Amino acid sequence: MENREVLITVYGAEQICASCVGAPGSKDTYEWLQAAIGRKYVTESIRYEYIDINEPQEEEKRRDFVEKILEEDLFYPIVFVNDQMVAEGIPQLKTIYKALDQHDIALLDAEK
Repeated sequence: MENREVLITVYGAEQICASCVGAPGSKDTYEWLQAAIGRKYVTESIRYEYIDINEPQEEEKRRDFVEKILEEDLFYPIVFVNDQMVAEGIPQLKTIYKALDQHDIALLDAEK
């Protein structure tokens, strides 16, 4: 099987999104995603990054997206698998797993 690297990016903030009361924080979601994905997939080809939307961004692509989050009042955390947005607000594992499957990430349990 081809070994492609996948980047999972979580955009979020320390403060929970105003419309997401009762939801876990962005950092908690970031850590939870790593644990959940690690229980299902071989993670050698998966990298993770967390981007705090309240911090200045050097990369133009990130800066533009942070601006969009703030201007359009998007719910965060926002999760990307490579360049595909797969979750806004409370992420659904099923959607994220589906995106990982499209990138041929190997499952831990080959019987499934």
